[in-house]
Amino acid sequence: MSASDTPDVRRHLERLAAEGIDVVRVIYPDLIGTDRARDVLLDHLPSACDHGLAFCRAVYHTSPQGDVVPVAGGLDAGLPDVCVRPDLSTLAALPWEPGVATCLGEVVDPATGAPAAESPRDLLRAVLARCAEHGLRPVVGPELEYFLLEPAPQTPTGWRRAPETTGAVYTAGLRADPGNHLLRTLRHLRDLGIGVTTGNHEFDGGQYEINLSHSGALDAADRAFRFKAAVKELARKEGKLATFMAKPFGDAGGSGFHLHLSCLAPDEEGAHNAFDDPSGTYGLSATARHAVAGILAHAPALAALANPTVNSYKRFGPDTLAPWLIDWGLDNRSAMLRIPPERGSGARVELRLGDAGANPYLLIAGTVAAALLGVRAGEEPPAPLEGYGYDTSKSPVLPMNLPAALDALEADTALTEMLGKDFATSFLSYKRNEVERFQRHVTDWEFTEYAYHL
Repeated sequence: MSASDTPDVRRHLERLAAEGIDVVRVIYPDLIGTDRARDVLLDHLPSACDHGLAFCRAVYHTSPQGDVVPVAGGLDAGLPDVCVRPDLSTLAALPWEPGVATCLGEVVDPATGAPAAESPRDLLRAVLARCAEHGLRPVVGPELEYFLLEPAPQTPTGWRRAPETTGAVYTAGLRADPGNHLLRTLRHLRDLGIGVTTGNHEFDGGQYEINLSHSGALDAADRAFRFKAAVKELARKEGKLATFMAKPFGDAGGSGFHLHLSCLAPDEEGAHNAFDDPSGTYGLSATARHAVAGILAHAPALAALANPTVNSYKRFGPDTLAPWLIDWGLDNRSAMLRIPPERGSGARVELRLGDAGANPYLLIAGTVAAALLGVRAGEEPPAPLEGYGYDTSKSPVLPMNLPAALDALEADTALTEMLGKDFATSFLSYKRNEVERFQRHVTDWEFTEYAYHL
């Protein structure tokens, strides 16, 4: 039976046609979390479901500048295909693009029928399956920041913050957002159905934060991925640029990607928060404390996934409120890992390490894998941070550049085994090529510093 003959596909086709939709945009994340896509006319959707959409596998190995990086299985294998099938359970109409719906794509190797080794969504699925073996179901709440920019041809980059208002952290309305970007974006994202909850202007000019609701880890990653793609597309429609780059300006702070993580475990009533224990130390269960210990132990390797670009490490440093030491604290925002004050169903950990440029699937998979390794090891964390952090006499330092973080990831065999060796090989090859290209690039700083005097 072909896809067009199945009741499920027919039902979707009839509903979409009744809503005036004639195009379905099938999207999936590449290795760095950018959306790759193809528009499918509605009449051809059954064929796409039957046979899939062919993409060159090297899309996972393509840099933001369009260079195909030599990663095993791509150039060396003759640029073979991957097959992407629409996941119709994720269909949603695009509120800002009449006649168009979007859905996620499932990526497989056509030769084996197995998930593609570089597929971030399937990597997260594999980690969650390991959690299920231990009776744990991770729940995640993402928080993301970004900068909105407008064209400025006279500037070196061609862009400036929109607007450049300072001192308006934690505000809403026209004071720091005269174009009402935030309000308009929140409403579009609400109508997209990805679980946005709140938004505000953040610390620096043109910087915004939008929070998403808590849900199962895969759903949270799907929503964070779609959120980033949607925000960037909405900005493009208005001739602007929304960037989740870690630190786009030297005179401003960076943009974070904080993760709130808890776990559900089965009980007689269905499930309970496995991180809560009123009689436990700090009101946390042994599972939660072991998870904290695991995240701390694997933090150097996790940095490669949480801070995955050359630019990421320019977000770190004293008084940046971006964590660069390996520590944890009770309701302490200067710690890498913060325990918010809520207990009961709200008991959770907040990893503040990630920057907004991180791939949501890889950041969540790495965090969950590190927590699970901690649960399996059963070790207790050190004493929590007291007072303001950023004291190297109290806590070890995270990797302070991308090469060091990649070395830490490669050395952490427990974490790479949890994530999958094929993925780790591809990710490390891709990112080390990024480092090599950066090290060959002559920057404006170098010319200004040296050209006149040397």
